[in-house]
Amino acid sequence: MNTLRLQAPRFPVVAGCVAVAAVLAGLSAAHAAPARSGKEVVEAVCISCHETGKDGAPRIGNSADWAPRAKDGMDRLPRSAMDGLRKMPSHGGQPVLSDLEMSRAISYMVSGGHAPDPNKTFGTVSHGSGEQIVASACGNCHREGLNGAPKIGDIDAWLPRLQKGLDILVSSATQGHNKMPSRGGFSALSDVDVRNAVSYMVSKANAPKK
Repeated sequence: MNTLRLQAPRFPVVAGCVAVAAVLAGLSAAHAAPARSGKEVVEAVCISCHETGKDGAPRIGNSADWAPRAKDGMDRLPRSAMDGLRKMPSHGGQPVLSDLEMSRAISYMVSGGHAPDPNKTFGTVSHGSGEQIVASACGNCHREGLNGAPKIGDIDAWLPRLQKGLDILVSSATQGHNKMPSRGGFSALSDVDVRNAVSYMVSKANAPKK
């Protein structure tokens, strides 16, 4: 299991183990906006460094630049892009990018725009379990309900947010909502991390209070 490296205090989560499967049952399956193409992401975000090789960034379509980075498989590249590497910030400085969009951007840059956009991410990037992510990141606000964040274990706070389905709730956490920044301000978190964290907090709703 990978260790989540976050510069934030850790807080214990609310005790309790009563899941809310009944709450989730029957919720409408809603989905976020379609992922952008690799070309769109590259032109909007990546091109500023990867077109010229700024700060050592591998250049778009340059096989000599990409071969050493892709030799162990394409599934390793998204982790470097999400975590950040050398002068490249995590998520390329754009935490709203989805895991799929990042995979598509990488595919576009490695192939010089010749490869089709993948329909799935190259690999699952996870920095820990939902409980670990919450303890390291989300609990900073959700433990006490700071800035209007729904408190862990408070079913009344979570139910209105679940009316449109878990996917929309996860999308809000990924994109940012009200005073919560994208990915809770921890831009290295993957979509998998965010979903696991949200699912964990929802599962604690209606937990017995101490």
